[in-house]
Amino acid sequence: MLKRINWGIIGCGNVTEVKSGPAFNKVSGSALKMVMRRDREKAASYAERHQVPQWTNKADELIQHPDINAIYIATPPGSHAEYAIRAMEAGKAVYVEKPMAATYKQAQRMLEVSKATQVPLFVAYYRRTLPGFLKVKELIDNGTIGQTLYVNMRLIRAARSYEKEAGADIWRLQPEHSGGGIFYDLASHQLDFLDYLFGPVKTVFGVAANRGGYYEVEDTVSASMQFKNGVVGNGLWSFVSHKNAEEDVIEIVGTQGKIKFSGFEHTPIVLYKDGEVMEYPYLNPENIQYNLIKQVVESLQGIGQCVSTGESAIRTNKVMQKIVQDFYG
Repeated sequence: MLKRINWGIIGCGNVTEVKSGPAFNKVSGSALKMVMRRDREKAASYAERHQVPQWTNKADELIQHPDINAIYIATPPGSHAEYAIRAMEAGKAVYVEKPMAATYKQAQRMLEVSKATQVPLFVAYYRRTLPGFLKVKELIDNGTIGQTLYVNMRLIRAARSYEKEAGADIWRLQPEHSGGGIFYDLASHQLDFLDYLFGPVKTVFGVAANRGGYYEVEDTVSASMQFKNGVVGNGLWSFVSHKNAEEDVIEIVGTQGKIKFSGFEHTPIVLYKDGEVMEYPYLNPENIQYNLIKQVVESLQGIGQCVSTGESAIRTNKVMQKIVQDFYG
């Protein structure tokens, strides 16, 4: 157990500007002490703007720093395993961005090292801690919609202009860095939350294709699954559709009602029951990862538990790999 958590960040890019970085200084017993980015000027700029005492462009300097006892890894997924393993072998607790790794095999290795070193490993699936998503869980757990029968999710959007550019240097479209295409980046949040609601997936199969031709990785994905608790699910993801077809919805249907909510737009949760329609707001914190970071800190201090660990997050990597495996051969 640690009394005070002194954080270092490896990869202080966009996700750390508002979503996560400032939260480390807002949690009691926690402080952001050092940041690392390979670009020296960007590392120095981040440290100055966020009043971080130290910065470096060398990961090992941060990992081995005696004042740092916990490390947040916010690089693309392809380097999560490398940095996480080095940090855990140095005895530093790890909080890593989602998805846990670019591949299931990499995630397995991370978990093996965590268990061997007895160093905690957490993953940034923060929807497990947001009020709106917790309201969905509450409605299901207390039987508001009766016995849950199935879940249907659709995430449809048009291709962005920068995604259409030939040879675009976008890590989310490079499997060695992201694990796959945009599906890996976005669907991981949805699939992890369903894991939180219903438990592990028992059976899953999927079809992935490239229909737009703007890049080489999958852009259209369909999947069917069944969770161990019996709930049946299906999903459709398209990142090259017409703008008029855009949709972000998850529907959970039970024997006594239905819940409808978004995965990313954070529009109100809607409950359909007994002929009535009720809405619940999301009420997100200013820094959207704050609630999860607070859980991580309290877990390291021995005064609480965290709902998103390497053991839970690895299941999402396994499910995504099964969905797209035929596309990648």
